[in-house]
Amino acid sequence: MKTDEKILNDMETEKIEEKLSSDIREEFANSTMTKAGRLAMELNAERKRLKQELAEMQIEVEDLKPATPTGTVDSHVKWLATIFAVSGVFCISAGLEQEGQWLYAVSACAWIYVGHCWNDKAIMIGSAITGTSVLMKIVEGLVQ
Repeated sequence: MKTDEKILNDMETEKIEEKLSSDIREEFANSTMTKAGRLAMELNAERKRLKQELAEMQIEVEDLKPATPTGTVDSHVKWLATIFAVSGVFCISAGLEQEGQWLYAVSACAWIYVGHCWNDKAIMIGSAITGTSVLMKIVEGLVQ
């Protein structure tokens, strides 16, 4: 029974050794350690190498990942706000001032919401300032 276990252990050891990189095998080739000790050292070195490789790949993935969230309510509001802002500017340029101002005011409110969701004060302040300016112009037109 012991010989069967020893044969199975030897076969498992051989399979593991086949998977090790040649650099690690060469580093421990002339070691005076037992075979199990040398294998443990080789496996530890291989584990460290793989961890480093995984960390490098994770950095690459993070570089390619978009910085803003996608598929959430705030991402949809962001795109609607962008469409309203562009439409508002085009309407104003085309002579439809009231419609353009209203579209832009709605856009500014939507961007304030998005800035709040992202905790981005620059978006909130920029949108609040331009939105206030447009709303002042709307009120001026209503008063006259």
